[in-house]
Amino acid sequence: MTYIIAEIGINHNGDIDLAKQLIDKAQNAGCDAVKFQKRTVDVVYPKDELDTPRKSPFGTTTREQKYGIELELDEYKELESYSRNKGLDFIVSCWDLDSLADIEETCDVKYHKVASAMLTDKQFLERLNDTGKPIIVSVGMATEEEIGKALNILNNVEYVLACTSTYPTKAEEVNLKYISTLKDNYPNLKVGFSNHYNGLDACVGASTLGAECIEFHITIDRVMYGSDQPASIENVDDLVKAIRQMELMVGDGVKKVYESEKPIVAKLRKVNDI
Repeated sequence: MTYIIAEIGINHNGDIDLAKQLIDKAQNAGCDAVKFQKRTVDVVYPKDELDTPRKSPFGTTTREQKYGIELELDEYKELESYSRNKGLDFIVSCWDLDSLADIEETCDVKYHKVASAMLTDKQFLERLNDTGKPIIVSVGMATEEEIGKALNILNNVEYVLACTSTYPTKAEEVNLKYISTLKDNYPNLKVGFSNHYNGLDACVGASTLGAECIEFHITIDRVMYGSDQPASIENVDDLVKAIRQMELMVGDGVKKVYESEKPIVAKLRKVNDI
């Protein structure tokens, strides 16, 4: 079965209760995992960017906005426990070395996820190897050469996900056929799809191409505050149901006469002389 990841990311807006609501939503829909993001604000963003004016629910500067949407480490630990109690795997995308060290010290994640933005950071990839944890890689924004180099560095990749890093992604830039290209290029890896399209079509389409992992952002309401909300899925139940149904419909590619067809053969086929 397709491994389905509900990416909560930063759609919790720094509110642990909202994060738990999103975990509940993922669990009720039948997802396999939830994924969060972790950043050390003063490491990831330069000071001049943090000092720029930016109105948000958290204040009037970019610094206040960035700190406002970050969770504390004890909250990650609480959310890990909450997720596990719901039967969900807990995954985190770290965006810097300090965040990786903090998450490793605080939580026991099922996977580390390499966000597309981190794919070309050699030191970060090597540090992921040191964790010994299985890894999921997204390849948005990356060239074939960059993807190859990253996968050569990483020791424990389980899934590599086709991805376009625009929020939301235009239909003509989703490029689902790249799933098949990744399968051809990396036959020893499981291949999947990381979605930033704001409808259900892309994820369901990915399942017809044999995606073994499908990841999509989820939200309570796409009009909520947050940069990722417009590329997120509200009706998670419908999407998971559609993916599971498509898994059944794709079949195994072997032509057969089903038992359900045999009475129809007897009723409708009058001549069989070939």
